[in-house]
Amino acid sequence: KACTWGFPLHRTGAKGQQLKPRPVNNTRADKLGSPFWKASFEKRRCLIPVSAFAEAEGEAGAKTRTWFSHPDDDLLAIGGIWRWSEEWGAVYSMMMTEACIEVEGIHDRMPVILARDEQAAWLGDDPDAARALCRPWPGGLRVERTDEPWSGRR
Repeated sequence: KACTWGFPLHRTGAKGQQLKPRPVNNTRADKLGSPFWKASFEKRRCLIPVSAFAEAEGEAGAKTRTWFSHPDDDLLAIGGIWRWSEEWGAVYSMMMTEACIEVEGIHDRMPVILARDEQAAWLGDDPDAARALCRPWPGGLRVERTDEPWSGRR
């Protein structure tokens, strides 16, 4: 069964009432010590296969999608974490770290990309070894700028 993207963040309204949870899709590597992420990072890391990831580029109100992909492969393995939630069942979150050179002019963060020989360490029992992999991707990325709107209808 597929997982839902985003850990549920429980919220309370102004009058103390429970609101619908909001999904937290991305996990910042510099926040892994917080109670919200810690147990999942230490015990439940996963790989998220993607062909590319996108960031918003341009002026506010006119942002377009810029896609990033592996220059020599059809897939990227993104570091992720997962857990079970009462609300949505199995959920996952994508690990984010500082941007590499191809991304840094557009955004200050990017997904943690794992080379094939790093994936076993990410999935292994040592959280310190996995934490060491939370760094900007050193392998270069293909950049594809589009006129596809970031928000609204595509």
